[in-house]
Amino acid sequence: MKALFTKIVFTASLLLTAVNLFAQQAKPADKYNRKEVMIPMRDGIKLFTVIYTPKDQSEKLPFLMERTPYGVSKTPSPEKIGYVKDMADDGYIFVYQDIRGRYLSEGKYEMSRNSRDKNDPKAIDESSDTYDTIDWLLKNIPDNNGKVGMYGISYDGWTTIIAASDPHPALKAVSEQATPSDMFMNDDLHHNGAFRLSYAFEYAFMEEISKTDSLYQFGNYDTYDWYLKLGPLSNINKKYIHDRLPSWNAFTQHPNYDAYWKKQALTSRLDHPRVATQHVSGWWDQEDMVGPQDAYRFTHLV
Repeated sequence: MKALFTKIVFTASLLLTAVNLFAQQAKPADKYNRKEVMIPMRDGIKLFTVIYTPKDQSEKLPFLMERTPYGVSKTPSPEKIGYVKDMADDGYIFVYQDIRGRYLSEGKYEMSRNSRDKNDPKAIDESSDTYDTIDWLLKNIPDNNGKVGMYGISYDGWTTIIAASDPHPALKAVSEQATPSDMFMNDDLHHNGAFRLSYAFEYAFMEEISKTDSLYQFGNYDTYDWYLKLGPLSNINKKYIHDRLPSWNAFTQHPNYDAYWKKQALTSRLDHPRVATQHVSGWWDQEDMVGPQDAYRFTHLV
């Protein structure tokens, strides 16, 4: 009996090893070469960037770029991403970048960073970081055709439309998808001025407590119960966060629709279209369709 059991276990182990070896051998090789670089900005800060170029490239190709606060180091080869597989099959040079201050990029992160003062040559914003990135790519990545497209959803949609507001000449087309528009009137942090406490606090914590996404550990099964017992909003700083979240502080210091919110809104950033722009959203979006509609309206009906 013991010998039979040993034989069964041994056979099962062999089968499992064979299955694992087959799975490893059957996994298709990447169709793109991967390169990681730190791209310098005009103020000396370097941004972590992953660049994928087709292994069978036979002609000069355009860039497709996505800039995000959510981390790019684990981005797989583009043909393995359903979101861009069709374009990957066609052949592009794909660029993924951690925005300033997030994940492996240097510098200080600022949520929905305000547009820079263009009279100050040392000022930076998301559009200038995009401009400097494109400039570097054109000069340092061989066999490109001098054209760039951008795309992204939600925050990445916002970085896309901001890049299009003050574009590099090589930026020819963008697809902003579900971009925020006005964080007081119609987007994540407020709904027509009604403050969304849970969203505002937890998102500020996720993005600002460290350089990588972090979830606040409530220690409660029922998060709603935690908020009920919180007391005044000042207790978040007094008892838990101790002024470590700049955005949270700003949210609570600006309860009304004042210059802080108006400066961030797309109404103060967009005027007329400078590149071909595709605005994308859906009626069943988690938030609403207002962002892309505003982005279209502010660039076409002004």
